[in-house]
Amino acid sequence: MKTPSPWQTTPRRSSIIFLLAVFFIFAGIGFVGDSMGMGNEPPLRFGISVLITGLFPVAYAVAGISLRSKWWMGAIPIFVVQFVAMGLLGNWLPNSPQLAQMDTAETARLQSRLVFDGLAVIVSICLGYAGFVHVSISESRRHIRAEMQRATLEGEMTAAREVQRVMVPQDLPQVNGYAIESVYLPAADVGGDFFQVIPLKSGRTLVVIGDVSGKGLRAAMIVSMIVGTLLTVSGYTEEPAEILAELNRRLCGHIHEGFATCLAVRLEETGTLALANAGHLSPYRNGIEVQFPGSLPLGLVEDAPYEQTSLEMTVGDGIVLMTDGIAEAQNDQRQLLGFPRVEQMLRDGATASSVAETAKQHGQNDDITVLSIARLA
Repeated sequence: MKTPSPWQTTPRRSSIIFLLAVFFIFAGIGFVGDSMGMGNEPPLRFGISVLITGLFPVAYAVAGISLRSKWWMGAIPIFVVQFVAMGLLGNWLPNSPQLAQMDTAETARLQSRLVFDGLAVIVSICLGYAGFVHVSISESRRHIRAEMQRATLEGEMTAAREVQRVMVPQDLPQVNGYAIESVYLPAADVGGDFFQVIPLKSGRTLVVIGDVSGKGLRAAMIVSMIVGTLLTVSGYTEEPAEILAELNRRLCGHIHEGFATCLAVRLEETGTLALANAGHLSPYRNGIEVQFPGSLPLGLVEDAPYEQTSLEMTVGDGIVLMTDGIAEAQNDQRQLLGFPRVEQMLRDGATASSVAETAKQHGQNDDITVLSIARLA
């Protein structure tokens, strides 16, 4: 990634004050030069010389800050222009001839000129240093604020990662008659995908996968709310459609300008699966998409209905649940991995790990979550 220019990251006001400070500091050299020349420069040349003496260092500063290690690419042309400009100015407006003897009027003029030069040097140096001090203080304060904001953000991200670590289980419980494999690959430090495998009171198991819109701490907090609600609701109802409906009611009004998709599957030892969907991708059974009626994501409409369907799994069957980060993986040529290829991989017997790895290698740009459930007996 290209490092942004300091001119892009520094407030414009500070940049202008810094360049003015450079101008005043070096303009003072022009006044000093006039004093050393005993005020022999014509007034017009004197004024132009002071401007040139102040402006060219500003040009050097701009070139050096903009070009950084290649500062010389700007400094050499600027030096040539400065040298030529001073030479032309000397030819156009030559110094006044030195007087062998100065009368009273000339002495008064010289004294007045030297006093002016001295005061001008003091004023220009003071203005220059005042500008540098102002920029130093303002930039120090800005740096401190930026560091405090960065520390706050890092704290929030650490909290979000900790929440997500708890919300995305590392070790899955054993489920009689089934083998469950999970893969979770967040695209950033904190993602919006989540899944849970929850043992139910009846001995059955609830598997839930979902995707919260957005990223960061906000998404992590919504995920924690969903998982907490899941654990609570599954304690008094084990019907996936009822669980989604209750989740939806509790989320409505609490996800500002956002939503969550969710797919809930209840596993029974007999091989019967009860499924309900809330706007999530349909699962794939043996590489074939399981058809669901249309449904709304959670958190949009408080009384949204959710239908429940059942599916019979025989020994050797497998069902795969995933988030859209799989099919939406995109390579450098902006080509999507796509659902047809994903379906073909699943029909060919791809595991959750191989599907996730293929999507990652193709070009991950979103969270990747895959759950595979195989019927063993």
